[in-house]
Amino acid sequence: MMNFIDKFIMPFANKLGNNRHLLAIRDALVGMIAITMIGSLAVLLNNLGKVPGIGKYYEKLMISLFGETWTTLGGDIWWGTLAFMTIFAVFGIAYKLARSYGDDGFEAMLVAGASFFVLIPQVANVSITPEGGEAVTGGAWGFIGWNYFNATALFTGIIVAIVATEIFVRLAKIKFLVIKLPDGVPPAVSRSFAKLLPGMATIFTIGLFGLVLRKFISDGVYLNDWINKVLVSPLTGAVDSMLFAILIVFLVHGFWILGLHGPNILGGITTPLMTKLGQENVNMYAQGVHDLSKYHILSGSFLDAFVYLGGSGATLGLLVAMFIAGRKRNKQIIALGTPPGIFQINEPILFGLPIVLNPIWFIPFILGPIIMTIVAYTSISLGLVHPVVADIPWVTPAIVGGLLATGGHVSGAILAAVNLCISVVIYLPFVIAMGRIEARREMGETSSKPTDTLNM
Repeated sequence: MMNFIDKFIMPFANKLGNNRHLLAIRDALVGMIAITMIGSLAVLLNNLGKVPGIGKYYEKLMISLFGETWTTLGGDIWWGTLAFMTIFAVFGIAYKLARSYGDDGFEAMLVAGASFFVLIPQVANVSITPEGGEAVTGGAWGFIGWNYFNATALFTGIIVAIVATEIFVRLAKIKFLVIKLPDGVPPAVSRSFAKLLPGMATIFTIGLFGLVLRKFISDGVYLNDWINKVLVSPLTGAVDSMLFAILIVFLVHGFWILGLHGPNILGGITTPLMTKLGQENVNMYAQGVHDLSKYHILSGSFLDAFVYLGGSGATLGLLVAMFIAGRKRNKQIIALGTPPGIFQINEPILFGLPIVLNPIWFIPFILGPIIMTIVAYTSISLGLVHPVVADIPWVTPAIVGGLLATGGHVSGAILAAVNLCISVVIYLPFVIAMGRIEARREMGETSSKPTDTLNM
């Protein structure tokens, strides 16, 4: 089996994990964590007043401290962060991707941003009410809908950033397109002129593509709307399903068993999908949508809040099981693994126990998170638990993460606590079995010493 893994699975996993495009997407989105976190926190604080039980007291407190317009600051922060998420992603992905090719990334970042704006409609549909008439649909030039900037356009932004950067980097390597200035010209000016023609050609190419798309393919629909219609809507519909959730969890933990960082390998694929669904939930929550059936289930911080308790594999449950069944035998692992495990960091357990490439831990490490995913998804889909409506840092402690991710709803904390108990129950028999195996091994080593002496 190990030969099969080494020959067929490991090369594919390594190649996928080192793909420059997926790495650029992952690194850019991770680099935006300060933006997404403060934006989500602002939305959360502005909407705690809607939480049953504590909401009215919280709102009275905020009004007494900051006045009737206490939500203004949160709204401003949301507008400057989450409302422009795609723009930040375009710049970040282009920069990281260009750097992976040895480019300094600055010009590529600007060119990709310009290319994205080239593909945005210049007229937004608005509601116009003529005097004495009914509301009709009209357009106003220069007014762009913010849905072209937020997470709704994230897929389009990722595609444009990658394509524009690939074109720019390749054109920048063509010698006759590079303008060389005399040595006396300042280096900054020289570098800018060196990539002048590649940058212009890239933006022109992207603009020409957008024109051709609207004239001959999309019937006048701009790129983002067309992609949402033919690709993103069906794909996100498939993502927000229990089957896809189980598949993600299985692959993440399957890679970890082989010693590969599963979330990093799959992050370039799963992060944009779940981020888009998560931001749609955040927006609906900010708009006061009370119908829970309209919210996505597998979105945003769903896995961090309800499945990755203690890190991948829900290893906080393993630590609790060790404390219950083998405290003396595993006291060093418990001492080393518990402090970081509380904050969802479990490399000491993964590589110190070890779980990686250890067949004894294969079953609970994969089975536990799958069962927890099913329980969490089912609980939210049945309306027993509030959906995820806020992004939380992945280092947020278990149970607290469930509370914050659901907008302060106790049901989220209860679900996280139930899942933690499930992980403990699943790990416990294996901890006991491992203890018995080690005890037999020690007894065997002890009993073999006199026998060896007699044989001598």
